[in-house]
Amino acid sequence: MENTLKQDFKGTLISDGYATYTSYIEKNKEITHAQCRVHSRRKFIEAETEYPDRVKEALAMIATLYKEEERIEAQGSDETSKRERRLEKSKPVVDRFVEWCQQQLNLCDLRPSSPLRKALNYVISRETELRVLLEEPNVPLDTNHLERALRPIPMGRKNWLFCWTEVGAEHVGIIQSLICTCKQHKINPYTYLTNVLLRINQHPASQVEDLTSRLWEEKFAENPLRSELACQ
Repeated sequence: MENTLKQDFKGTLISDGYATYTSYIEKNKEITHAQCRVHSRRKFIEAETEYPDRVKEALAMIATLYKEEERIEAQGSDETSKRERRLEKSKPVVDRFVEWCQQQLNLCDLRPSSPLRKALNYVISRETELRVLLEEPNVPLDTNHLERALRPIPMGRKNWLFCWTEVGAEHVGIIQSLICTCKQHKINPYTYLTNVLLRINQHPASQVEDLTSRLWEEKFAENPLRSELACQ
């Protein structure tokens, strides 16, 4: 993973609770770590059979966060308005949820191996990471969109055997990441990759960021370079 993120990466990393991400970020203090609300929700689902009433309370608070997010998206808010709305409407729900989780742990009626205790501890131990979205409007509530984008990888795992080397596998990961990013920006991956490959040898190295999908969309999408083969 470190070879992919590189040591000079700065920004916000959105992930599940996999410990490798945490250990990486501990070595890179300039990275903000945001985690997925759905993964914490799944922990409560696992405890639902044994503790239906308590889990119902937890799921109701999480559902409130999602309903508020739907309202924000429906309004088409800009980043500033989105952040203000989250702080006004979502933060009290997050505060109440964390307080509720701590109260449940303080009752001392849960055995150490209880699935509900595990769910509560999951939230408490990741409170900081789960709060990042309140301050950063571009951070989503969960990583579901990323998991959907990664689904072709396990589905095609036998094909990836023919990468032959770790370098080949790393390049496949890079291409897959580019394609998934294009889809998130509603860019045709073929158009983007063709344009970048044709443009790159004449593009200033100091402005390589312009060829990332987000900036490419702003600067080149209206008049992309096209392959001669596509014109035949």
